[in-house]
Amino acid sequence: MNDQVKVPEKFLYDIWKNQNIDKEVFTACGQKIVVFDRGIANTEKGGPDFINARIKIGNITYVGDVEIDNLHSDWKTHGHNLNKRYNKVILHAVLSCDSTTKFVFTQEGRKIPTVCFDSFLEESINTTLRNAISHERENKTNKIPCHEIASAADEKTKIDFLFDLGIERFKKKCERLVHRLKELVFISDMEVKEPVVKYEIPQNYYEKKFSIAEISKRELWEQLFYEEIFEALGYSQNKTIMLKLAQSANLDFVRQYQDPSPIKLYESILFNIAGLVPDVKNLPTSEVSEYTMELAKKWGDIKPNYDGRIYAESDWHFFRLRPLNFPTIRIAGGARFIDKILNHNLIAVMIKKFAEIHNHTVLSNSVKSLLIIKSEGYWSNHYVFDKEASEDINYFVGSSRADEIYINVVLPFMYVYFDLFGKKHFAQKVLKVFSQININAENSLVNEISQSLALVNAWKRTVIYQGMIELFRSYCTKHRCLDCRIGTNVFN
Repeated sequence: MNDQVKVPEKFLYDIWKNQNIDKEVFTACGQKIVVFDRGIANTEKGGPDFINARIKIGNITYVGDVEIDNLHSDWKTHGHNLNKRYNKVILHAVLSCDSTTKFVFTQEGRKIPTVCFDSFLEESINTTLRNAISHERENKTNKIPCHEIASAADEKTKIDFLFDLGIERFKKKCERLVHRLKELVFISDMEVKEPVVKYEIPQNYYEKKFSIAEISKRELWEQLFYEEIFEALGYSQNKTIMLKLAQSANLDFVRQYQDPSPIKLYESILFNIAGLVPDVKNLPTSEVSEYTMELAKKWGDIKPNYDGRIYAESDWHFFRLRPLNFPTIRIAGGARFIDKILNHNLIAVMIKKFAEIHNHTVLSNSVKSLLIIKSEGYWSNHYVFDKEASEDINYFVGSSRADEIYINVVLPFMYVYFDLFGKKHFAQKVLKVFSQININAENSLVNEISQSLALVNAWKRTVIYQGMIELFRSYCTKHRCLDCRIGTNVFN
């Protein structure tokens, strides 16, 4: 098989779990391997693929973890060599040995042997992969319980219910924003520092109706938008830690500092609080780039004034992420959003567009263009610190991600802003935009629900797309079939 051919790693896991080994197996460096226990599949979002395996390598029997990749070089590409979660790995199993190096190294510097699948597969790789793919398809489950009979419900019933669910999901996002805004008012009033200081917000704060004067501070809205953007940049695996980063490196702290290169200043603050900047003091100068040294130097001047939490590299998920979705790339994009918010009046520009542009498509495209971040500087050709990427990176935030930020962050934010300031006609305009525009993003869950409901293209409408997600999360996963208008239609 061509070394450059990549297959979904879940099929490689299937091979590791089920393939019978009927011949002697050796590592790339010639040590004999005997697998006593292949280990347990790791169901966590981060860490090696199999844990607690028992394998004899050479004359020693090891108990530890197994990591499975397409290529030998994926160990570094995926950042496993920097991640403490991989310090217990005892064997690196790969489909293709694309390197002359016979080992990989853990974050602690321990050497791990590599074994190639083609050295022990009972059948040809093509046949084995075909069987693995077939096995995966046979065991694939539909996302909704009524998938076999959902077609019995007429299309209008399904579309109408999904529309209502989409609006319901939008309103939930707005309520969450109002809830967080009230917390930010409390934090500002009480001069609380978060997330270091624990605090309890009185219930009356959540129930209270705020006057326009109490919520008119520009800084409140900037911090709220900043947090929402960072959470959205984190995707599912890093959204929580990205939100925490935005709360730790809050804009009140960032505003204190001025620099001729503001973006590099913001990168220094973010990457250092994130705990992702290498420890330059304990590394040879030859291994540290000028950029990394500069970030460390800037942070050295700032750190004495920061008394918040510093995160660790192990808090971040690089595991099973495409390099373009690495938190380093997302944080680089986030630094440029800070620049847009603080130095280019991003929120005011968006408010003006919503007030002045009447055509919904033109409005949406105009606002989404503000959310696309082209790559530049150091991170235009790096996925991790001090290791140049094999190809250039074009965008920190591309069109698809900008689409999702527009739908999930900007529209709810604008609705809440206009609603709380009494501009109800603009709030209704935002809701109308949400209910009418189409979305370009794709989602595997939405695709499968579309197929199960026999609604092939309906998902392209944003409100229906969001309604499908709400259907799955609030009804299907909770077995609320008889509370669902589709369920009652097909089961009764």
